[in-house]
Amino acid sequence: MTERKQSHWITDIVDPETRSWEEFYRNRWAHDKVVRSTHGVNCTGSCGWNIYVKEGIVTWEMQVLDYPLLDETVPPYEPRGCQRGISFSWYLYSPLRVKFPYLRGTLMDLWEEAKGRHQDPVAAWASIQDDPKKRSRYQRARGKGGFRRASWNLVGEIIAAANIHTIKTHGPDRIAGFSPIPAMSMLSYAAGSRFLQLLGGTNLSFYDWYCDLPPSSPEMWGEQTDVQESADWYNAKFLAVMGSNLNMTRTPDCHFAAEARHNGTKMVVFSPDFNQVAKYADEWMPIHQGQDGAFWMAVNHVILTEFHHQRQVPFFLDYQRKYSDAPFLVELNSVDGGFRPGQLLRAGRLDRYRDEEHGEWKFLMWDETSGAPKMPKGAMGHRWGTAQGQWNLLLQDGKDDSPIAPALTFLGEDSVQVQFDDFAAGRNCSRGVPVRRVKLVDGSSATVATVYDLLMAQFGVGRGLEGAYPKDYDDAEAVYTPAWQEKISGISRANVTRFAREWARTAELTKGKCTVIIGAGINHWYHNNLIYRAAQHALVFCGCIGTNGGGLAHYVGQEKLAPVASWSAIAMARDWVPVNRLQNGPSWHYVNSDQWRYEKEFKEYNTVPDGSELVEGHCMNMQTRAVRSGWLPFYPQYNESPTQLVVDARKAGAKDEAAIIARTVDRLKRKDLRYSVEDPDAQENWPRVWFIWRGNAIGTSAKGHEFFLKHYLGTHSNAIAEEVAEGTCKDVVWRPAVTGKMDLVVDLNFRMDTSALYSDIVLPTASWYEKTDLNSTDMHSFINPLSAAIPPCWESKSDWDIFKFMAKTLSDMAQKHLPNPVEDLVSTPLAHDTPAEIAQPTIKDWMAGECEAIPGRTMPGLKLVTRDYTKIHEKFCALGPNVREQGLGAHGVKFGIEDVYDRMLETHPTVTVDGARRPSLAEDIDAANVLLHLAPETNGELAWRAYKYMEGRTGLPLTDLADAHRGHKVTFKDLLSQPRRVINSPIWSGLVDEKRPYSAFTYNVERMVPWRTLTGRQHCYLDHEGYLAFGEHLPTYKPTPPHQVLGDLRCSKREGPTLALNFLTPHGKWHIHSTYGDTERMTTLSRGMDPLWISEEDAASIGLKDNDWVEVHNDNGVVVVRCNVSARIPNGACFQYHATERTYGVPKSPLRGMKRAGMNNSLTRTRLKPNLMVGGYGQFTYHFNYWGPTGVNRETTVYVRKLGQLVW
Repeated sequence: MTERKQSHWITDIVDPETRSWEEFYRNRWAHDKVVRSTHGVNCTGSCGWNIYVKEGIVTWEMQVLDYPLLDETVPPYEPRGCQRGISFSWYLYSPLRVKFPYLRGTLMDLWEEAKGRHQDPVAAWASIQDDPKKRSRYQRARGKGGFRRASWNLVGEIIAAANIHTIKTHGPDRIAGFSPIPAMSMLSYAAGSRFLQLLGGTNLSFYDWYCDLPPSSPEMWGEQTDVQESADWYNAKFLAVMGSNLNMTRTPDCHFAAEARHNGTKMVVFSPDFNQVAKYADEWMPIHQGQDGAFWMAVNHVILTEFHHQRQVPFFLDYQRKYSDAPFLVELNSVDGGFRPGQLLRAGRLDRYRDEEHGEWKFLMWDETSGAPKMPKGAMGHRWGTAQGQWNLLLQDGKDDSPIAPALTFLGEDSVQVQFDDFAAGRNCSRGVPVRRVKLVDGSSATVATVYDLLMAQFGVGRGLEGAYPKDYDDAEAVYTPAWQEKISGISRANVTRFAREWARTAELTKGKCTVIIGAGINHWYHNNLIYRAAQHALVFCGCIGTNGGGLAHYVGQEKLAPVASWSAIAMARDWVPVNRLQNGPSWHYVNSDQWRYEKEFKEYNTVPDGSELVEGHCMNMQTRAVRSGWLPFYPQYNESPTQLVVDARKAGAKDEAAIIARTVDRLKRKDLRYSVEDPDAQENWPRVWFIWRGNAIGTSAKGHEFFLKHYLGTHSNAIAEEVAEGTCKDVVWRPAVTGKMDLVVDLNFRMDTSALYSDIVLPTASWYEKTDLNSTDMHSFINPLSAAIPPCWESKSDWDIFKFMAKTLSDMAQKHLPNPVEDLVSTPLAHDTPAEIAQPTIKDWMAGECEAIPGRTMPGLKLVTRDYTKIHEKFCALGPNVREQGLGAHGVKFGIEDVYDRMLETHPTVTVDGARRPSLAEDIDAANVLLHLAPETNGELAWRAYKYMEGRTGLPLTDLADAHRGHKVTFKDLLSQPRRVINSPIWSGLVDEKRPYSAFTYNVERMVPWRTLTGRQHCYLDHEGYLAFGEHLPTYKPTPPHQVLGDLRCSKREGPTLALNFLTPHGKWHIHSTYGDTERMTTLSRGMDPLWISEEDAASIGLKDNDWVEVHNDNGVVVVRCNVSARIPNGACFQYHATERTYGVPKSPLRGMKRAGMNNSLTRTRLKPNLMVGGYGQFTYHFNYWGPTGVNRETTVYVRKLGQLVW
């Protein structure tokens, strides 16, 4: 062998000293412990991370790569994680870390002074609150720094005193809490929620307030937002992406979209800007912002014309008969010049079904075989009837089980002219609709059409009928043609037609494997429900719902908390209390932060038909009606304390709960007692104590941020808007403006964000690497653990321990101030998935004398709850008896756990309450194991029991879905070794097995289980009287409200070269909401702030260059920031990515007298859409984070000018 010659320019050095430089790198990556955890962040990515620890210090983190593989034909989930996630550990030891309890200095001085005069803490707190000058003094200091380090005992004493004073003086419903997205850290949310509900306080929703909840999902499906996991994108053959920037906001899952394209999937992206996900697309459609609905309405016109009418694709038509409301009969009401669509024809109005139980809640199809109407099973009347086994989708008559062959159309029969709304043109048009006449039990006859025929007419599919139908696709004057939408969406008619054909043909060949991926970029628009419904109809028309590879993939803060039944029992303290105070956030903030005072009648910007009192006046008219009708909750409840109200009733002779409720109802009828929503600025109706945890309620979650500062906090604000609502509100007392409603704001945080900056007390909470918790997501079907790689740093505690500490402090203080049980009268709205869904067949107002005031039917339900405030801590730490006695459940599913509960007394840690042993929740690990043990998704026996219950309700065989997993159980220790996939559960609408990605509504389609809607089918037609009044009973298009009437610029002035632009706030790349954005790594990548993105043309028109400072302002507030001039931004719009903070990078504003400028929400003011408040009817009934208006803000308009003087 030839000896290798050494090169003359290489010298081998073997001296170890020369390699000492490597020691730094070895030390950098050295570790003595590796712990699995995840990030409880509101991206809901639920990514597994290994946390590397050396001598008690987190040194680095890395993605876990052991997610179980679903199937060899589906790509793996890994790698999950993003550059934001891997920067998280920076927070642990950063200057922003909240290390100790902090108390606002001014309040500390006042407290010390008060304690010097009053030894009792409650008396001391009362002395501050009873002195307007003292109260205003510390309120004005909010947001201006001045925090002082305090002890846990001191802040605990103040918090307990404030809570007890509020309960005694005002009532427990004046105590509220906000925390978002429980799925991201279930126990952390549950800790605060459990504490509040034991007190009788109020939980504020988040999903609707964030605009993450699309109301269209409840409208059409009776479901919050159940969606497919991201792996199922790979099964799709057509992906349409709108309002969702996947690789920016769904970073860990975006690879499935890229892999799907490699697998032959077509991907089309709709976005006004050339966004990041557009680079993944086969086509980018540069649609005008907020106009996606017009595009999809025209797509549906083409689908119905070519694939339903001309070709009559069997798969599409059969799907409509089985799974949609298309065959149901609608009564047409006679009006001048023809007819208008009315409500679904009720079965009980026909002689054949006159004796049917709940006949007004059962509906009719036309049976082609018998040539007569028949009553299919599966409606709300069957769901809540005494007869079992009829709530299913089998095409059988509910009276005699005879088969039904549903007629989709009456084409060929007589036709009548029916009026349809063209909101874009502000007119009606009449079109021929085929009809039949049905004889009613009273001897009269009803003119009826099928939903399908009304849809055909609404979308302009003429089929040879008379009336104002389009001539062809090029008829630009006829609503919903491809040519019509051109001027609205900016997309050519040719592209619309081609897209529709490709979409429908793909669905035909693949049996529905077309998916719409959609996000909050759509849901922030005022008419978001109509935009969503337009796209959802394209899915239903093509049979794409309830199949793998098809569906509506809505991913924005989605609430897929998998073990929801057991979690909700713990989180809402339902193991101890029978009812909860759960408030829809948009209504609470709109009313209490007084944003309603800054707008006029909603008809100024919401195009609606004439003829109904529901569409008249101010939005507050609908809000107050919704509260008194039981459609929506509102807390505080009344202008009196709900506990004092009971005391007074007892003194007046009320002996029991029924008498107390009767007296309360009588007082409401006489207006001797008033709902607080009717007089929100009266001092007795203010919310008083606000807890914030796991979120940024005053900053990034504060639509109308400056109004929060003014009306909630009583501190300085940059809003200059004028109040204009006086004289427009029928049922609301108008008072002079008030400021500073909140007595105390407490924030639990691991970083000093905007909410912490404005709070009175900031408590140091453990981060995601310092506690035990659980995490699940809509993006995949696994449950992940959060675990303590290190103990909580400095003086921080986990959320569970903090609220347990608060419970102990309050219970101890209550021994003196609330020693005896307190009776609390709780008002609750008519609830989804309960018999209250069939409470109100028609809208009647008891206050106007149109019906009796009946709790739980025509008005909110009322329940007397006894609270022992000396036992709050004991009950917090124990799983109460209600779950043992009443079982568990969610979404209308129930299952018993009595034997399981009893066995837990032997197998799980226990505590004793009032002499009885209970499963322990004292430690977070105890709560985690109880939650997993009692969830059908992680306990196969309970899944089997839940399916058994549903067999009784539906009359269908279902337990086979759980047979294979009946012995399956998951513990927290199991999760620490590897994420565990959920198993089949009837609480959720999707089906999973070892190889199948989760896809929503496959349970409904494959097993014939109804949707939780009026008819049990997917609803294309919404016959609620409120929707008929607002013209949204059929899918429709309504124009974006013009900025001239929205009032954002009513008081603002142009100074120098100025642009008026539509202000959009998409989700950002270098942060997730507010989280992560203030890390060193993220600010380095994003210019140190979130700049204002503006088009090149717009920038040039006022002399702006890239990186110039700009002042962005309107009546609501002002932002000062650098600009990013970009070719990808459309003219007429500007972007500031959500969300900014007031804690860094915020100069002063010359336009506001050199006061410190604000953040992106400073420029917004929310508006609520009134018809999203209606309820008491079918799927239009309230559930927390399910139904209600969203806090929209996309129509915001701003002035933009070059900053004259940069002042820090």
